Order: sequence, then structure tokens, then C-alpha cells
Amino acid sequence: MAAGKLRAINRSRNAVLVEQGTVADSAWTRLKGLLGHAPLQTGEGLLLRGEKAIHTIGMGFAIDVLFLDRDGRVKHLIPKMVPLRASPFVGSAANVLEMPAGTIERTGTRLGDLIEFEFA
Repeated sequence: MAAGKLRAINRSRNAVLVEQGTVADSAWTRLKGLLGHAPLQTGEGLLLRGEKAIHTIGMGFAIDVLFLDRDGRVKHLIPKMVPLRASPFVGSAANVLEMPAGTIERTGTRLGDLIEFEFA
């Protein structure tokens, strides 16, 4: 996927969202995103730094998407975003977290939840 390892925890729900994630923080890694990647497995994820909108054009699987502000608060979420779609532009977002479809429902993640990251 991309450089940098991460773990994402929903502190509001005391739930681990991503156990083995990666960070896309360069123009190339953000542009590539999950294109060409196998479907995400439970515990995998991708953090897109500095993004306010995403798309799933060219992807072959659905994903759950969280738009986070600078403090890690969920400002918008899209459960089970299918391929060939574009998200809305979320002006208050600073980062986007992409996870396997079903993660939002499984963890009970909601608007306003606090997401914290651990980087390795």
C-alpha cells in the first residue's frame, strides 16, 4: 500500500478500527490509494493525510470511510462505499481513514467519535 505503519483506535467506543494500517502522505501514495490492492481484511486500513474527498473508481471492493478533522473527530462517514463512486467534499476534514466494509457497523463508530492513531 504505502509507507508508514499505524494503528487506529476509536476512543469514544473503546474499539480498535485498524490494527495493521498504512499511511499515504505523499502525492503519489495518496493518488494510488487502494488501487490495485486486494480487498482489505479485518484490521487493515489506509490513512490518507490531507484529503477532503476520495473516490473508489477502479477499485473492486467496498470500503468504510471516515473523514476526520485535525483533532481526529469523525466529521463524516460512509459505510460500505461501493466501487465507482465519489465521496462528497468534506471541508472540515484533515484526513481520511479507509477500512474494510463493515468496520463502522462492527465498532459502532458514529459522527463526533474521537479516533486516535499510534504510529510505528
